[in-house]
Amino acid sequence: MDNITRLILTARVYDIVKETPLTYAVNLSKKLNNKILLKREDLQDVFSFKIRGAYNKIAQLSKKDREKGVICASAGNHAQGVALSAKTLNTKAIIVMPETTPNIKVNAVKRHGAEVVLKGDNYSEASDYSKILTKEMGMTYIHPFDDELVIAGQGTIGHEIIRQTTKEDLYAVFVPIGGGGLISGIATFIKNIHPNIKIIGVEPEDSNAMYLSIKENKKVILDKVGIFADGVAVKEIGDITFEKTKQYVDDIILVDTDEIASSIKDIYYDTRNIVEPAGALAVAGLKKYIKEHSLTNKTFVAINSGANMNFDRLSFVAERAVIGEKQEALYAVKIPEKPGEFKRFCEQVVKDKNVSEFHYRLSSRKEAYLLVGLTIDYETENEEMLERMRKTGYYAMDITANELVKNHIRYMVGGKCSIAKNELLYHFRFPEKSGALMNFLSHMKANWNISLFHYRRHGGEFGRVLVGFEIPPNEKKEFEKSLETLQYDYTDETTNIACRLFL
Repeated sequence: MDNITRLILTARVYDIVKETPLTYAVNLSKKLNNKILLKREDLQDVFSFKIRGAYNKIAQLSKKDREKGVICASAGNHAQGVALSAKTLNTKAIIVMPETTPNIKVNAVKRHGAEVVLKGDNYSEASDYSKILTKEMGMTYIHPFDDELVIAGQGTIGHEIIRQTTKEDLYAVFVPIGGGGLISGIATFIKNIHPNIKIIGVEPEDSNAMYLSIKENKKVILDKVGIFADGVAVKEIGDITFEKTKQYVDDIILVDTDEIASSIKDIYYDTRNIVEPAGALAVAGLKKYIKEHSLTNKTFVAINSGANMNFDRLSFVAERAVIGEKQEALYAVKIPEKPGEFKRFCEQVVKDKNVSEFHYRLSSRKEAYLLVGLTIDYETENEEMLERMRKTGYYAMDITANELVKNHIRYMVGGKCSIAKNELLYHFRFPEKSGALMNFLSHMKANWNISLFHYRRHGGEFGRVLVGFEIPPNEKKEFEKSLETLQYDYTDETTNIACRLFL
């Protein structure tokens, strides 16, 4: 028997952890023509599975180590798990969190009696500082995933699934992946008991460290990670979790932001609970896997891993869920600028389709650019709509998957400016903290004019910002060097056709 399997069987979690139910997802099951069961870790007292691993690790420390206290770095669920576990076991806890952490998460940790230290702009910087404090204070570091006792605590979910599905012909279990602690524990236990049950991991396309590591057969460290599913936004997986995933996991599915948002909506309809983006990853992967493999009449389990949703993300989720359901398409369309042309566009292209979004502003007397959203069955009707536009004589481009359009340009159409000279466009990720904008501006020379600035809050640790600059050609290299000293992630969007069409 695998050592982690033995540790799962002797794990100490139920002093504080609930054995969560498997909820039959009526709507999802009907839609997917399979039996879908949701493992409800969103119902834990800290609204996340993380309490399992944190408590098991701290509970099994020696009395001497518990008296010294524990420390961890986390921007969310692990922080709450460590804080509540330490409080229950009468142990001091210090939690290092990024300065960009929303107050709701900081306050939740403080309510459990932990001391919060804010340091750095992201998890990596907070983690580095927590390790310095660990050495200085002689406390025990509670790793969020790369620790056998933490993995064993998370693995008790796998034990529960086996007990709860004794009469089920269980085909596969879908598990979200961040650093890999959850899937390592679940996969290790289930594969040692029932090796025929498939274990499928799910990662966001923009936070896919485990997927790439398995593909390359070595640990891959990401330069940057997406911030939508912040609960799994990990640049580097663990050594133990990498080995366990290689050994026991059958496949890893990648999903995008729209697919995750759509799955949050699916879970809400079946449970009336709103899970966080990372909490909906498993369902997003499950939906994609079933479709790609044309599976029917089988039983699947998806782990609802957490429900610590930032309230200000809800409008973004609702907006993107429609596209994730493949029920909306976005198009860039060039039409002649003349009276009656919009009516002609509606009569010959839109016809009986519902217009979900329309953006236009006069910018030339010869031609006009439209951004049009149509409610359609994307997979079966998209090519038909494009063909309609082309046959009518319009230039048309499918921009449904263009992140720049969905985050910025759809709100800025009509922003063309004929007087802007030598304009360069860049997309930045700004830390969501006081002083970030001033830090940015302080790196700009007085004659580098900002010709466009668009920011939209998404509820993560970083904000997405689109900026236009007027830069004299002979100063472009100096400008680029200045951007490098900022230490903000950025992408040159000057040649992006969507920008050129609408801006």
